Amino acid sequence: MTINWVDAAAHDEVPQEDVIGLAVAGRDIALYSVEGEVFATDNICSHGHARLCDGFLEGHEIECPLHQGKFDVRTGKPNCAPVTEAIRSYPVKVEGGRIWLAIE
Repeated sequence: MTINWVDAAAHDEVPQEDVIGLAVAGRDIALYSVEGEVFATDNICSHGHARLCDGFLEGHEIECPLHQGKFDVRTGKPNCAPVTEAIRSYPVKVEGGRIWLAIE
């Protein structure tokens, strides 16, 4: 299977230890910069229709701004109630100062 890498953003567009939201290949994506690494997930919480980029990033956890559920930005797995359903995470690579996502 061939991986389709999509150019998402310039690496310097994502502030260190923060999150931004952007549209990539027709999807609402959250990009996170944590400890020098970049992670990507869907930007919409699986519990309530809230944009995770408006939430609070602490370490590898993003807290939903609506009901304070938390997800691991590395895997998309929920870490506390009220969220129980994972959000999708995407493979990321950084090349030439650009962030690339593997999106089907």
